[in-house]
Amino acid sequence: MTAAGKRPNILFITSDQQRGDCYGFRGRRVQTPHLDILASEGTSLETVITPCVVCQPARASILTGLLPRTHGVHDNGIDLDPELGEKGFAGSLSAAGYHSAIIGKAHFSTYHTFEETGRPESIPDSARVPQGWRGPYMGFNHAELVLVGHNWWLPEAPPGGLAYEEWYYGDGRGELKNRLLWESNRDHGGAPQVWSSKLPVAWHNSTWIADRAIAYLRQERHEPFCLWVSFPDPHHPFDAPEPWASLHRPEDVDLPEHRQRSFEGRPWWHRAAIETEIPAEHRALRESYSRMPEVSDAHLREIIANTYGQIALTDHSVGRILAELEHLGLGEETYVVYTSDHGDWLGDHGLVLKGPMPFEGLLNVRAIVKGPGVPAGRQVSEPLSTLDFGATFLDWAGANSLMPIHGRSMREVISGDATRDAALSEWELLPGRVGVGLSLRTVRTKSAKLTMDLASGAGEMYDLDTDPFELINLFDDPDHAKMREDLTAHLMARPDDIAPNSVQVGMA
Repeated sequence: MTAAGKRPNILFITSDQQRGDCYGFRGRRVQTPHLDILASEGTSLETVITPCVVCQPARASILTGLLPRTHGVHDNGIDLDPELGEKGFAGSLSAAGYHSAIIGKAHFSTYHTFEETGRPESIPDSARVPQGWRGPYMGFNHAELVLVGHNWWLPEAPPGGLAYEEWYYGDGRGELKNRLLWESNRDHGGAPQVWSSKLPVAWHNSTWIADRAIAYLRQERHEPFCLWVSFPDPHHPFDAPEPWASLHRPEDVDLPEHRQRSFEGRPWWHRAAIETEIPAEHRALRESYSRMPEVSDAHLREIIANTYGQIALTDHSVGRILAELEHLGLGEETYVVYTSDHGDWLGDHGLVLKGPMPFEGLLNVRAIVKGPGVPAGRQVSEPLSTLDFGATFLDWAGANSLMPIHGRSMREVISGDATRDAALSEWELLPGRVGVGLSLRTVRTKSAKLTMDLASGAGEMYDLDTDPFELINLFDDPDHAKMREDLTAHLMARPDDIAPNSVQVGMA
């Protein structure tokens, strides 16, 4: 309960593919003034591990509080079972009397399906979603969704699309918007997937999401609510609109210290994930969109500068939402959480985007928490997981989960009254993405990390205290056998509730 005796509100804000270090207050040269202030007024969680380093499994884990091999979405292109989704934190809070909503990107079901699936987030099936549909969906009472939200694809035109697309095309200017969306304001020297979009910011999905979140706060301010605000950026393509695209000059951005691609000392799948030929039915999309070649420093500067522009626009949108929260007098009775589903290599080790090499920029998304009883200006380094957020929300609300979950409340860790040993991540990777199948399991403690492919027994292990850039693989080092033994024990302590492999219904 808050000081006034009312059950607290929960405002959960996520970005998509934002590295945990890409904030101004964490030392990167990116302008995030609102998130910097949020961190100064709340607690910064410095070790928050994603349960999987790609979108659909990570998001299903956040919602359900379960590891991917248990909820079944162990790779992209697999739909979350609605019976599980409806018992996640949103459904559990709704059952306890909260009003729950999601605004923005959900991605609990597959967009690019091989055939119709009947899910509203399936691109072909979205054409049969009634105009004005706003949920319920996956336990949320209310849903205003962006379909995809990454502008490698144009927003789906009516009758397809969901709430954002309905609004986007609703004024009859869809053709104009689409032309501006894909036009670049300036030349980026051939940097892959980079352009400075001419789409006016008022029409951008980040702006729309903030607008709709503000409208929701105004409407639901009198009753306890849980609102998940989900931004699709800074996910590739790197297409920040002007003037945000020009906010950070490429020559001024900070490059990774270690940005040369090397497979020496790495497990076999690092090279395989880059060089194996992808199955023909997936090849065109993977090679043009998901698998980026090694880039020059000049191109990497363009990518990072535009990513920073996407993050800065997201930060501005978050600032607008938080300002409205305060204006409505809800600041003292609302928990605010900001994090991301997973990160991006963004040049680390010569890699960009994401894949089966769980370096820290991809794995550790970190988070910011502010709210009643949360210490101001504190940093916590205990290894947590994004699947812990649902359990934490239920703890704050005094509610119970509708099903057993792996997540544990962070409340006592945030206050400093508890510690954590380790956090787990896993990816049962089917061959369609990189051309090889993998059974990856990762454990992250406060100071070390181990990843194994259970199918081959190969692995990598890093002492993050002495090797923060993950340059020296200690997996087969006899001098670190005890470290490997301890980390393997954490890894194998995973609950024995693994489900059979699922079948992909599409690409992602």
